[in-house]
Amino acid sequence: MEETQLLKGILEECVLTLISEKETYGYEIIACLNEYGFTDIQEGTLYLVLNRLEKRGYISCRVGRSPLGPKRKYFSMTQKGERYLIEFQKAYDRITHQADMILKRGK
Repeated sequence: MEETQLLKGILEECVLTLISEKETYGYEIIACLNEYGFTDIQEGTLYLVLNRLEKRGYISCRVGRSPLGPKRKYFSMTQKGERYLIEFQKAYDRITHQADMILKRGK
């Protein structure tokens, strides 16, 4: 089965959830996604997601020093992003519960 469409539907919210935990930067987000098994996420894909989240006002970005060399972009959650994520999580829980009732019935 092609997982791309399923992933596309939740990747932004997964990234937003990681950012909600602490200010972070791209490489750290990718490393965390990899830890959870999302090993096919490329840097270019992540930065498209980050740009969309920033344009919607869900995250903010600042350029700061890196202890390892060149400056990097740090991302943090905005209040608008916090409100959006709460609403998304409610909708996600409701939809996955309803889908599970159908997909797992009789098992």
